[in-house]
Amino acid sequence: MIIAYRLLINLVLILSPIILIFRFLKKKEHTKRFKEKFCFFTKKRGEGKLLWFHGASVGELQSIIPLIEKIEKKKNIKKILITTNTLSSMKVIDKLNLKKTIHQFFPIDTNYHSNKFLNYWKPSAVFFIDSEIWPNTIINLNKKKIPITILNGRITKKTFNRWCYFPNFSNLIFKKINLGLSSSKISSFYLKKLGVKKVKYFGNLKFSQSENEKLIKFNHLSKLINNKKVWCASSTHYNEELICGLAHLELKKKFKNIFTIVIPRHVERTQSIKKELQKLNLNVYTHGSHVKPDKKIEVYIVDSYGKTKSIYKYCKNIFLGGSLVRHGGQNPLEATRYGCKILHGPHVENFKEIYDYLGKLKVSTKIKDHSQLSIKLDKLLSQKNNSKKIQNKLNKIGDKILNDTYNEIFKFIKNEN
Repeated sequence: MIIAYRLLINLVLILSPIILIFRFLKKKEHTKRFKEKFCFFTKKRGEGKLLWFHGASVGELQSIIPLIEKIEKKKNIKKILITTNTLSSMKVIDKLNLKKTIHQFFPIDTNYHSNKFLNYWKPSAVFFIDSEIWPNTIINLNKKKIPITILNGRITKKTFNRWCYFPNFSNLIFKKINLGLSSSKISSFYLKKLGVKKVKYFGNLKFSQSENEKLIKFNHLSKLINNKKVWCASSTHYNEELICGLAHLELKKKFKNIFTIVIPRHVERTQSIKKELQKLNLNVYTHGSHVKPDKKIEVYIVDSYGKTKSIYKYCKNIFLGGSLVRHGGQNPLEATRYGCKILHGPHVENFKEIYDYLGKLKVSTKIKDHSQLSIKLDKLLSQKNNSKKIQNKLNKIGDKILNDTYNEIFKFIKNEN
């Protein structure tokens, strides 16, 4: 099976110029730094012990930022390397004030490129975040006796069943992983079954919070929403904005001053979202527009990354996307840490344990369509939001998970080296 995988990944390499052209057209690649994916590095390694963290995109990256901030204070760690696959995640890192941390794009997982990458960066330990499993890289790390950790590991039932189709291949890969720190109890079970040597569960790192979070002031937005009933549709996916637009029209029958903020998961969809909502005769404004906003605006689209937390300061009732479509949901903890109530669709399997917990705290509510969304929002907009106790409880949980994970990582590194 490893031979078949290597043939497939080399085919991807051969086709990469065509893939890159499409990604450039969609503005999903950096015009200069895309070369890092082929091991043409743009940063120098430097001297001393280096820890390497890899996550696919923004969600995985944000889950480890509090941990990275904590590790940066450790004197014997000279450099932290973060690799990701997406342009949006690069932009998030660029905005962080991290002194020891550098970013590179993850290389294509051919045997040649993974070896070249490891020979250049020479990490002391490697941490794959969430569900990132790259066979050639893991095999080559094991050959070089570099300890491997799955951090905040998430294995869904669907993913587990796929690995079980190839038991010899999955055993070859997972038995080379030295430590699995899972994000849920069910993921702990799956990681053990797949062959990870040592598995521990402290909780989901997404409960933890950055100590250096900076909120952006939206002066014109604060003026626009003054004396209005405000709610936010965050991390929305295709077709969910239409559902939110229909909910807005329902709410408008009762609240003449209803104001909806939309934060799409992929900002490159902004113009198509705007056109779709304008077909409903809604007055739509985009954050990046150079036109001065007027008081008639009904829907405000945030068309750039890194603004979500700041928006939560202005509105406390959130519909969280990726849940009315079969995506698996988005992380609700960021919003709840800012005292927001969450509405979500039925498809939240990626964060099932978290949503179950928030449901028990009566912080989150499930809806299935625009009609239920408008009914629930009607109730929330008509009552006061008082979530301080829940905020404090979630912060304490997050601090404990962060400290337990940090201590386990360095105990593990010490034992392995």
